This record gives sequence, C-alpha cells and structure tokens, in this order.
Amino acid sequence: MTYLKNKLIILFFLLIGCSSIPSNTSNSCLIFNERYLWYKHAKKVEKKWGTPIYIQLAIIKMESDFDWLAKPARKKIFKVIPYKRPSSSFGYSQAVKGTWEQYKKETGNKLATRARFKDSVDFIGWYTNKSETILKISKKDAFKQYLAYHEGWGNFKHYKKNKKVIGLAKKVEKQAGLYKRQLSECSKSLNRNKYIIF
Repeated sequence: MTYLKNKLIILFFLLIGCSSIPSNTSNSCLIFNERYLWYKHAKKVEKKWGTPIYIQLAIIKMESDFDWLAKPARKKIFKVIPYKRPSSSFGYSQAVKGTWEQYKKETGNKLATRARFKDSVDFIGWYTNKSETILKISKKDAFKQYLAYHEGWGNFKHYKKNKKVIGLAKKVEKQAGLYKRQLSECSKSLNRNKYIIF
C-alpha cells in the first residue's frame, strides 16, 4: 500500500512538473529551452498542417498563457456569488467541448485531451487549416486566423462590429511577430537537438 502511494505521489509531481507554466511565456526561445518536447510537437504540427510555430504559440499565449488547466472565470450573481462559467473552454487552446469533439472525430485522435500541449497545438493546426479552407485565410495571417479562432467560422464575417476581439487579434498579431523574430535566432540550436526522442 505504501509503495503504491509513493508511486502515485511521484507520478503526481512528474505530471505537475511537465505541465507547469514556463517561466517566460513571452519568449519562444525560453519556452522551448524549458520544454524542448513542445518544440518537437509544434514543429510536427507546422509540417502536418502548415501552421507556423509562432502562430501556434501566439494563439496559446492569448487563450491561456500556457496554463494547462485554464478555464473562463465564473460569472457572479450580485457580483459576489460564483455562478456557472460562460463557456466550456479549457486547457492550453481554450477549445470548447463541441469543437474539440469535432476535432477528435475528424482527425481520429480519440484520446486527445485539452490539458496536453501536444494535442492542443495539433488542434490549433487543424482549426487554422479549416479556417484557410472555409474562409480563405492564410495560415500565416495571425490577425485573421485569431479572429476566426475566437469568433468561430460562422461568426467571422461579423468581426468588424466587435472592437474588443479586433483588439485581441492585434495583440496576437504583435506577439506572433515577436515569437517569429525570436525563433529566427534560436531555431538552429533547437533543430540541433535531434538526439532527443520525440
């Protein structure tokens, strides 16, 4: 019994260690220096779906700031009593349940979980790929890709009426540009670490 308990405690701390938020989420090089397997996952998504790594990161930065357990804040009754959450968004990508289930069905990734970085970036790749197909938005267009991500494919055409989401998309575009510049400086050293098993 004690042996099993000790194993569970070790597993818990390993899980927490692997899933903790990077110390500097504004710097792509530092993120990947801390979480090298994340780079491998993001690179695989770029190859599979064509979505640049810097856009994958910029969307996650805006949506959850790399918090694997992120959820929307609860609404409050009379500004005091906690009530239900405004949506089912969860995890790195803040994907809602319905869209996540669609992703799993279309990709065959039945064991995907929103709390895992590998699955979250693959979801973003899948989503941005569909945005390109449905809305003709380039996968390199961080501004419009985020608008489609935030508003959904059906509501995208109405985004000009929503100044708040336009402001968020501008932040994503700016962050994507920053991540892109940073990656241009460290991608060679990241790619040299091929001995690390995927």
